[in-house]
Amino acid sequence: KVAAVILDMGLGKTSITLTAIKELIDERKVKKVLVVAPLRVAKTTWKDEINKWDHLKGLTYSIVIGTPKERMDALNTKADIYIINRENTQWLVERCGKRWPFDVVVLDESSSFKNHQAKRFKALKTVRPRINRIIELTGTPNPHGLMDLWAQLYLLDGGQRLGRTISVYRDMYFNPDKRNRTTIFSYAPKDGAEQAIQKQISDICISMKASDYLDLPELVYEDIPVVLDDKAQRAYRKMEREMVLEVDEDTITANTAATLSSKLLQLCNGAVYDEEHNVAHVHDCKLEAFLEAVEGLNGQHAIVCYSFVHDKDRLLQALAKSNLRVRVYHDAKDKDDWNAGEIDLLLIPPASCGYGLNLQEGGHHIIWFGLTWNLEEYQQANKRLHRQGQDHPVIVHHLIVKGGRDEDVIRSLESKDAVQESLLESLKARIAAVKAP
Repeated sequence: KVAAVILDMGLGKTSITLTAIKELIDERKVKKVLVVAPLRVAKTTWKDEINKWDHLKGLTYSIVIGTPKERMDALNTKADIYIINRENTQWLVERCGKRWPFDVVVLDESSSFKNHQAKRFKALKTVRPRINRIIELTGTPNPHGLMDLWAQLYLLDGGQRLGRTISVYRDMYFNPDKRNRTTIFSYAPKDGAEQAIQKQISDICISMKASDYLDLPELVYEDIPVVLDDKAQRAYRKMEREMVLEVDEDTITANTAATLSSKLLQLCNGAVYDEEHNVAHVHDCKLEAFLEAVEGLNGQHAIVCYSFVHDKDRLLQALAKSNLRVRVYHDAKDKDDWNAGEIDLLLIPPASCGYGLNLQEGGHHIIWFGLTWNLEEYQQANKRLHRQGQDHPVIVHHLIVKGGRDEDVIRSLESKDAVQESLLESLKARIAAVKAP
């Protein structure tokens, strides 16, 4: 009745789960199912899978998205499965209260419930005793480290396996790591902790890798160095130095590090937001390297990952002079047009377009104009192309400013370090280097 289904991207988590739900409904063991998913997945992926497979015909669904009135109308619609975006978890719990109607809850991309302090986790925790069956689906259960597992497992078993509280879990499996006199910033796993945790949870978790079950094409990575010209180099170093001199590497916090790192990555891309959120242009070196990379595709289509709105705006402006069919991803029509070969370059923000989007029919190149520290977002975005049904080797192109913050991000992604820890340590090293005489 409780299960974490940890399957690599492309192994069919959604269709597997729907098949199980259909059988449970047919056997009258289940009446009402709630699926909680990322917004775009909630809008399209689950209904598409229900409509795709013959054996799932007959399942009815209602998508609980939109204004409060639209959500209430959807809740009052008779259906087997109710699909809601994860941001509205708290709203749903507050609305239903003690009259919780769902005997099955499916958490699609359960890693979005990894934060035990988040409102969505706390809300679901209050109704957990009223849920008869709970299924968690993910391809990346602990993208930032073993600490991510506790909240997800708690929603499954109420703390039976990994402890009733996060403090108990920490004491059992971790030692304090980075700290000052009063605050512990991070924890490191004790020797053998990973094996011990796996043993504890193995009876309710199943894990499968795509490489063991699918004949997938090769995944190739290409780092494209971006060398700043003298003018851009001076401007970059001046702004970098001014920003890093404002902080102290000995007392830097995660929030400060994230803000400063974002600024440095913007600088690598060529522009940066000022305090009034105006865009300050710095250089076009990465943009020029991007245009050369696109020209080198010789007409082959590519997905382009961007990080900031000003990146998207400058990309669109630069590409407006070309004859390429360029689109920014918005909805299912863009997905369909891409897969039909009607789009040459599809611009996507990986933070919101990584999950459940099947784009393998439209091309096999992905260009990272702006990099992300988030390993989960990075892997998920690449898997939009590298999945079952892809007929060509998938080539992932990274545009990397030499000597810039980009290099730190790539090193972190390659070593699969925890995001915050890698971000902090690499930033401290960069600050120290900038401050060196």
